[in-house]
Amino acid sequence: MFNCDKCGLCCRSLHLSDLYHDLDKGDGVCIHLDEKTNLCRIYHSRPEKCNIDAMYRKIYYTYMSLEEYY
Repeated sequence: MFNCDKCGLCCRSLHLSDLYHDLDKGDGVCIHLDEKTNLCRIYHSRPEKCNIDAMYRKIYYTYMSLEEYY
């Protein structure tokens, strides 16, 4: 399981992937990110694409090892 250190980088770089354009508030930052705490405001109901482990099992396992993905 991915061990998040709550740095917020993955939620501040949405402009780097078309997959997350619907969550980008226009500056690359997720609309659901609390920028003071770096925590997701909708974590327990977040979209599947925001679940790192689920996305690895669904898509990325064919491209790279789990260690590389993390």
